[in-house]
Amino acid sequence: MSMAIWLTENSKIIVQGMTGSEGMKHSRRMLASGAQVVGGVNARKAGQSVDFDGTSLPVFGTVKEAMEQTGADVSVVFVPPKFTKDAVVEAVDAEIPLCVVITEGIPVHDTAYFWAYAGDKGNKTRIIGPNCPGIASPGKSNAGIIPADITSPGRIGLVSKSGTLTYQMMYELRDIGFSTCVGIGGDPIIGTTHIDALQAFQDDPETDAIVMIGEIGGDAEERAAAYIEQHVTKPVVGYVAGFTAPEGKTMGHAGAIVSGSAGTAQAKKEALEKVGVRVGKTPSETARLMRDIMKNL
Repeated sequence: MSMAIWLTENSKIIVQGMTGSEGMKHSRRMLASGAQVVGGVNARKAGQSVDFDGTSLPVFGTVKEAMEQTGADVSVVFVPPKFTKDAVVEAVDAEIPLCVVITEGIPVHDTAYFWAYAGDKGNKTRIIGPNCPGIASPGKSNAGIIPADITSPGRIGLVSKSGTLTYQMMYELRDIGFSTCVGIGGDPIIGTTHIDALQAFQDDPETDAIVMIGEIGGDAEERAAAYIEQHVTKPVVGYVAGFTAPEGKTMGHAGAIVSGSAGTAQAKKEALEKVGVRVGKTPSETARLMRDIMKNL
């Protein structure tokens, strides 16, 4: 029996914003991957249903109602940026255990608000994102926009700030496979962090090794290194995007700014290597490092 963190074959998913174009497209993809998508939420279209290739899904007025009617325990948010704060607050008020926020371009102030709001409510809702590809437990479930067919189930855990690098790592190690892949997003403020995922993978009996993908800017990777040194006994390999980034320039991913040596790829690489994490210079080299580890486990 292979396990997963936060998302399993029993997870029941609702989609906030299911009736919008992105919501429709990715609800269809999640269903095709075998995920249990059980309904959508749109106050203006409550009572309607939407057909996805022969699967009819109800639209509810609120997250609370959707949970009561379907037993949903995961929400995926495809709501336009200006409405996302209200959508997440609604999910938190309903105490849904997992809320995956795909939307990008959310004002940082709004993210700070709903993140703090979830904390004030006792952290009953785990928020992943925003501006992230979501979470996939291959062969079990898929909540978000991660392609379902690029990898296989296995015993590697993956946590990544970058969506595209998540997909590349999943593809490169597809023959070994993954327990769960978590895209945490690259915004300056996010819900679930590298450390949260590292802790969950450390505690998951079916995850044998962990790949952690970071990027320049901020100090999340340095903090993760300190956490790994104290709490993680499983092998970890890392990759830090942005080795060739010019100093002092804000790069594309929100919040990735480099000041002096703090926040550079090199500084992060050194912090990780100091605590025994092997760091690849490229995603492919990182995949090779993981291959070596899995061979010897």
